[in-house]
Formats: sequence, C-alpha cells, structure tokens
Amino acid sequence: MKSLLACTGLLIAAATLSAQTPAPKPPPKSPAATESATVAGKTITITYSSPRVNGRAGKLFTKDGLIGHDPTYPVWRAGANSATKLHTDGNLTIGSLTVPAGDYTLYVDVSDPDNWVLVVNTQTGQWGTVYDKTKDLGRVPMSMTKPAETIENLKYSLTDGTLTLAWENHIASVPYKVK
Repeated sequence: MKSLLACTGLLIAAATLSAQTPAPKPPPKSPAATESATVAGKTITITYSSPRVNGRAGKLFTKDGLIGHDPTYPVWRAGANSATKLHTDGNLTIGSLTVPAGDYTLYVDVSDPDNWVLVVNTQTGQWGTVYDKTKDLGRVPMSMTKPAETIENLKYSLTDGTLTLAWENHIASVPYKVK
C-alpha cells in the first residue's frame, strides 16, 4: 500500500511539474545572422537580422511597398530589427569607398529598386529605423541581378572579394578589398 501511495504521489508531482513547463517559443520572425570572412589575416563580419519574404514578393521595395513605410525610406536598414552591423579588423575598400578598420552600420538606398546604393554609416548601436545621414562615411553603387527564383530569407555573403546582399527578387553586390 505504501508503494502504491508513493508511486501515485510521484505521478502527481511529475504531472504538476510537466504542466508548469512553458511552451517552447516560436522561432523569431527575423532571426539573427552573421556572415564573416577572413582576408589577408583580417576578419570582416556583418551582423544582421534576416527577414523572410512570407508571400510579400513584389510588395517590399516599391515606393508604396513595405519598406516604403519605414521612417528612413528610401534608406533601408538592409535587414530587420537593429541596424545591420559591419566590423572590419583591417582597412577596406568597398567599391571606391575607403573604410578604415572599425565598426559601422550598413544601410541601402533603395530609391531606385533596381539600382541600389550601399551606405556605410559611422553611427553604431542604433535600431534599424534610426538613420543620421550626417554620419555617412560614404555611398557606393551596387551591381544588381535578378535571381532565378524568389530568395525567401535575406542573406549577406562575403565571397571572392564580393559583398552580396540577396533578398526577394534582388541580388546586390559590390567588390571589396582588404588594404
């Protein structure tokens, strides 16, 4: 009888504990992501949040699109949530722009949805919809191509001396070099 009571008590305690376990959180809508490359012994890192298209293809980059509602439009945070961060251990040239070693924020001017301009800004640590044009280090035109199919998740890459941002129906790239 004592064993039956002990087993019943343990079952009740286990049921109570499992009922108190919170449900798992759903994955974030725009998960954090990082892209890094090491060139000539210097590390370059882009830290961003990766939004999804979620059926909004063709409704993001137009004047009346989703990004057009941001207070910084036509300058876009080039990701989601916090502003996209660039850290470089070495001096860089991005396109024709000289970028000294340090920390920066990346934005993209999408006023022409088919001809993006990369903006390197010296202000850091801000939310993505906070942009101060007076802090721009400089701007660089990006080469544009169209993907064969919609790119669902925003993705940065640093490969073969090219910084690339791909999302929705756009692939924008610019060459970079470590000095």
